[in-house]
Amino acid sequence: MGSVYAVILAGGSGSRLWPLSRQHLPKQFLALDGDASLLQTTINRLSPVIGTKNVLIVTQESHAKGEAYHALLPYQSLFEPVGRNTAPAIALAAAQLMTDGTDPIMVVLPADHVIKDEIQFRAHMNIAIAAAESGKLVTFGIQPTRPDTGFGYIKTRPDSSLLDPQSCVYEVERFTEKPDHATAEKFLAAGGYFWNSGMFVWRASVIMAEIKLHLPEVYQVVQTIIAESRTVGNFQQAVDKYFAAMPSISIDYGVLEKSSRVSLIPCDVGWNDVGSWQAVHEISAKDENGNALQGNVIAIDCKNSLIRAEKRLVAAIGMEDICVVETADAILISRNDQTQRVREVVDTLQERGASEHVYHVKVNRPWGSYTVLEEDPEGFKLKRIEVAPGARLSLQSHAYRSEHWVVVSGTATVTNGDDIITVLKNQSTYIPIGTKHRLENRGREPLHIVEIQVGEYLGEDDIQRFDDNYGRKKQD
Repeated sequence: MGSVYAVILAGGSGSRLWPLSRQHLPKQFLALDGDASLLQTTINRLSPVIGTKNVLIVTQESHAKGEAYHALLPYQSLFEPVGRNTAPAIALAAAQLMTDGTDPIMVVLPADHVIKDEIQFRAHMNIAIAAAESGKLVTFGIQPTRPDTGFGYIKTRPDSSLLDPQSCVYEVERFTEKPDHATAEKFLAAGGYFWNSGMFVWRASVIMAEIKLHLPEVYQVVQTIIAESRTVGNFQQAVDKYFAAMPSISIDYGVLEKSSRVSLIPCDVGWNDVGSWQAVHEISAKDENGNALQGNVIAIDCKNSLIRAEKRLVAAIGMEDICVVETADAILISRNDQTQRVREVVDTLQERGASEHVYHVKVNRPWGSYTVLEEDPEGFKLKRIEVAPGARLSLQSHAYRSEHWVVVSGTATVTNGDDIITVLKNQSTYIPIGTKHRLENRGREPLHIVEIQVGEYLGEDDIQRFDDNYGRKKQD
């Protein structure tokens, strides 16, 4: 078996699991089923077959240099400057993997799926790798359990096993986009139809050839990126320059529905794409009444409900088939069968110009975190800031606000204009509007400060960076 790489697609911005999932911290970076994030769980289940050195994560630059910085740090990453769906992301990954002259097998997986039977999944993956080595584009099909209209469907050709009968690799007859309920019922009754899992295995050169054939506009931009990277010696720099010219299109619609190379392996591996809070309820451990409870929760005479408390006590009495998700700044209450409509809430927040769909109250940063304690429309914001040992914020200034810093634990090294000063516990300093400043923790313990912002505009985008350890641009 030749070189095999896992390509993990982790670029989603996250809206279906609001309020826990936010635009700057979507579900792939959250722990929904255990202690590990969905991304880390995806990587862990591959480890017996694919080592961590052969993991390439394709994600948004804003994730990689923001809240997901530490989650991505151990792995190779490729950053999308803007979202362009799965076909451009996969094309870029294939191109990068072939830059050293090799032609590896790519196991392409979304970062945010749950698979309960990992042993069986790895067995199917090994079969898929063998089929991909013979030039096939392999997808994993999930046996439908209900006439679900939220998935695409794949029809296999009867009796079309390509290898030995035990391999269960079948030719694909056609793809169908998300059908209506009546059509989905017909598919289940007919048999031979599978849910499209969005998991694929193929050789890098084969998928690139198919992209050239079926998506020449994507292929052309990739070739431009490859040529530029050879000139400047940096693949990511070339991606940053040209990626926005890509069309936004899925690999399914752009390539797989048109290709004659596609094969399918039926899978029964406890798969769930965790596309709603109802799906989270399905995969979660439950009590004797069918309730999935997490956090500080009291549930009296409740049945078949998901109740999740992130910060406060949540008490429910006599509830059935409901979903309650509490965070520091938002609470979702819904019937279980209506949780797909969470996107409507996110759309409404966007229309209002709100921020509750973008950030949590606590925001992780490469250097530590900040928590918004209070914000007043009259012109002040109160934050708690934690800086990790040895870390420092960017050298920056603000056009519309001043800042007052009070050290509550640790020792702060502060650049304030031309001065560099040490601020001890129970001491403070003042940063005037427009002054270049920087906060550092040169100690061995976390530094905690309380920051009071005062000004006519307190948005997170009021920042001019002059130097940054983490490669962030002016307003990252």
